[in-house]
Amino acid sequence: MERSLRKGSHTVSRLTCHIVWVTKYRYQILKGDIQVRCRELLMQICDAENVSILKGVVSSDHIHMHIEYAPKQSVSYLVKQLKGRSSRKLQQEFRKLSDLYWGKHFWGAGYGVWSTGNITDEMVNEYLEHHRKPNSDNSNFILE
Repeated sequence: MERSLRKGSHTVSRLTCHIVWVTKYRYQILKGDIQVRCRELLMQICDAENVSILKGVVSSDHIHMHIEYAPKQSVSYLVKQLKGRSSRKLQQEFRKLSDLYWGKHFWGAGYGVWSTGNITDEMVNEYLEHHRKPNSDNSNFILE
């Protein structure tokens, strides 16, 4: 499925990544109402941050999200918003979580992120190799 490009006043982009993070201690707490509410919160946060969720899974002890975001946004900021806001709201709404997470930290430290996209490294290198060939005005400058 071909996704449309994100267009700004001076940019055209399609930045996507796969993000994974876990519950603290890998407790399998994301079940039932907590799982449903977590999903709702993540969708609300992405909507508020103008992030498109391409696909996502809320498992019992971790989250997978494939997202598309604007060039002005950083992945670290987005993860901070996703983990911070969802943690706060889940702990406010489900008091039983405070028994397990007495330090107010619902998610484990850190996250994994991998860039995804429409083109491969080989395609970029082939494109750049094409531009290495001298043109008529010899204006190409090779960076290496």
